[in-house]
Amino acid sequence: MIFVLRLGHRLPRDERITTHVALVSRAFGADGIIYSGQHDGSLEKTVESIAGNWGGRFAISYEKNFLNVIRDYKKKGFVIIHMTMYGIPLPELETKIKTNKKAGESASGNVLVVVGAERVPKEVYELADYNVSVTSQPHSEVAALAILLDRLQGGKELERNFDEHFKGKIRLRPNERGKTIEKTA
Repeated sequence: MIFVLRLGHRLPRDERITTHVALVSRAFGADGIIYSGQHDGSLEKTVESIAGNWGGRFAISYEKNFLNVIRDYKKKGFVIIHMTMYGIPLPELETKIKTNKKAGESASGNVLVVVGAERVPKEVYELADYNVSVTSQPHSEVAALAILLDRLQGGKELERNFDEHFKGKIRLRPNERGKTIEKTA
């Protein structure tokens, strides 16, 4: 299982970016997103509506204390990956992360990806099993998340078929030129 934890959601500043973190998480194979910071019922409705219309199982929840979330997931055996431009470059850690092996432990297959918004406290860096960077340059956390999720799954998330088994009310028909949208319900 893969879950994404979005830290420090701020209204109205982060409405769009947190929505995009959720959309990328869903489209790239995560099982759900947890966000902290300011509670945002509109964000939850938007993400639930997209999951309902486009199909698949994807959950969104709010937790005030993100450090407790990280600690709880760590206790459950999840590998904690903190995305930060200050971390170790992804290519250097990719093999280790893919096997989900922490210091001598067996692989659990479960990952919590932590994505910051506001200044990330030192405790997050200390609780993370891996502090990972994509390019070690400032850029979008949405781009970094997409790259990490792709690398974690070896591109298999791009092969998912959003067909009738996905149970979406809306489905796109691939089209070289133009748009073909089908309503299934």
